[in-house]
Amino acid sequence: MVAFGKKLKERQILEWQGYYINYKLMKKKVKQYVQQIEGGTQNRRHVLKDFSRMLDTQIEKIVLFLLEQQGLLASRIAKLGEQHDTLQQQPDISQISELREAYRAVGRDLLKLLFFVEINAIGLRKILKKFDKRFGYRFTDYYVKTRANHPYSQLQQVFKHVGVGAVVGAISRNLGDLQDRQGSYLSIYDQPALPFQDPVIDSIKAAVDRLTHSTNFLHFLAQHALIMQEELPTAVEEHVDDQKYHFMSLLLNLANTFLYMVNTYIVVPTADNYSMSLGAAATVCGVVIGAMAVAQVFSSVYFSAWSNKSYYRPLIFSSIVLFVGNTMYALAYDLDSIVVLLLGRLFCGLGSARAVNRRYISDCVPLKVRMQASAGFVSASALGMACGPALGGLLQINFKIYKITFNEDTLPGWVMAVAWLVYLIWLWISFKEPVRETQESNIQQESNAEPVENALEKGLAQPLLLSSEDKQEDEDGDQDIDVSEEAPEESRGPATSIGSAYRLLTTSVKVQLLIYFMLKYAIEILLSESSVVTTYYFNWSTSTVAIFLACLGLTVLPVNIAVGSYISNMFEDRQILLASEIMVLIGILLSFNIIIPYSVPQYVCSGLIMFVSAEVLEGVNLALLSRVMSSRLSRGTYNGGLLSTEAGTVARVIADGTITLVGYLGESKLLNITLLPSLLICISSIIATFFTYNSLY
Repeated sequence: MVAFGKKLKERQILEWQGYYINYKLMKKKVKQYVQQIEGGTQNRRHVLKDFSRMLDTQIEKIVLFLLEQQGLLASRIAKLGEQHDTLQQQPDISQISELREAYRAVGRDLLKLLFFVEINAIGLRKILKKFDKRFGYRFTDYYVKTRANHPYSQLQQVFKHVGVGAVVGAISRNLGDLQDRQGSYLSIYDQPALPFQDPVIDSIKAAVDRLTHSTNFLHFLAQHALIMQEELPTAVEEHVDDQKYHFMSLLLNLANTFLYMVNTYIVVPTADNYSMSLGAAATVCGVVIGAMAVAQVFSSVYFSAWSNKSYYRPLIFSSIVLFVGNTMYALAYDLDSIVVLLLGRLFCGLGSARAVNRRYISDCVPLKVRMQASAGFVSASALGMACGPALGGLLQINFKIYKITFNEDTLPGWVMAVAWLVYLIWLWISFKEPVRETQESNIQQESNAEPVENALEKGLAQPLLLSSEDKQEDEDGDQDIDVSEEAPEESRGPATSIGSAYRLLTTSVKVQLLIYFMLKYAIEILLSESSVVTTYYFNWSTSTVAIFLACLGLTVLPVNIAVGSYISNMFEDRQILLASEIMVLIGILLSFNIIIPYSVPQYVCSGLIMFVSAEVLEGVNLALLSRVMSSRLSRGTYNGGLLSTEAGTVARVIADGTITLVGYLGESKLLNITLLPSLLICISSIIATFFTYNSLY
């Protein structure tokens, strides 16, 4: 496997070698500091001052070179502008074509400059993490805060890159003027809604996006999906992405995501009545709802492995299994069999292809639209979560065809069976299997791509953010940016089993997974027992329960918009994380039925606080998880997305099982006893978050 150091050598421009961050020297300096402090020959204050001065010098070297190169690019554009003015007077087709290529050449050189900045920024971030780890001192926090906002700091110049925007604008405008406009004399400024499209400009914009730490709605949703992806693709990789990309296939994956979420929650309003009609207790609804989650624990693994070889076949299999499962669910009423009912839901869980949906977006969608696709994945899930209960509440019809009953209990199964049959036909007609190389080519491609993932791990999407991944990197063979050192092949490959994936999890990652487990458990308790609790306390009808659950689901996207566009720009992620956990705790406490009679306002308000806070928590938690998780978990069967899915699925299984077990004690005790585990897990996650992030920051 090609290590990042070798990849860096290949990408370095020879005449620029003296301007890259001297990471090797700085790493040796950190080791010297450790020895000096341990030997008592140096004090900590002098070390901090000396290291700060060294960092300032390195950053100043990078920034001054960056400004110099921007000036050279500006001079080239100015000279090309003179030629452009001449051609305006005396047009010549061949010269116009040459001039267009000259502008594109400037764009390609600008792209090289952006790669130069990104690699240096990663080296800077990694050496800061190494210093903090060796000295147990939050130096990164101090250094970034004192440099980032100072008017004379060179650090902010790396991230603001105002000159880059001016160069991109000049190239875009001139290329737009030189294209065949078929008689139109409008410039790119006259049609801002129709930005000029050119492969070079698209590549530059993608690179600038990686260099920009701007949290917006799409970015927030994309991280919410936890689709881990490599950064800094080569030109060849971008071309391969374009070859693999097929919009209709992406749409089919998003439709699969939407339908599966509808399938999961469409039975929630009626599961208790269905269980009772088959002679079981109302609280067996927990097992009925959770049966899908039980099967999903296993299906996530084999679908993730299957997606290494194909996307089309797993989706076909998923659709067939879901069609069969929903048909069994519907027929259980006439067969008067709770066993058939549960088997139907288990079959539905075995058809969970969310691992394939995530993997398709990660592997087959070009980088320039991957964020939108990831946001679409989350939006489809949220919409399905809202539509499921609403649709279940609308199906209040009762009739028979021959000996088959269609009523509020069986119609969710029949409707979803028809939906999956239609989807199967659409999939068979429209899906295009991405082009796959031979096994040997795949191995070579992964060996070339992996170091880039390890080296660039999110680029500047989280500049200088200290994470505990550095500890794992040191244990795995010191994956620092050093052109003279290469990590052994076996230490840099993707995880090959659940055990090896677990060993890659650092303390902070385990805390994030605990938080994810907690919020999924709390939400599942709220949703799955809603029909039983509201019927017992308030005598709600199926339609009322469905409206309540649909309203909860409809809050997902507005909440994500608020957090992604506003709240995350005002507060740090870890602050939002802790505040959200506390709000979930408040929602759980307010949900208990203690002393005063239980009322509708108390249930609705506490449920809304718990659900909305959990949604905020989920988005921020997965965003942080995508940053601190080892880049070795971004590929292979046992990837980060699978681990988070398994954590959430196990939480749902335990929650649904808890509802059924507690139900044997009586419906009067169901609410309080099922809330107790949520309370304990929530308190544990708050304590773990507090101590973990205090130690890291």
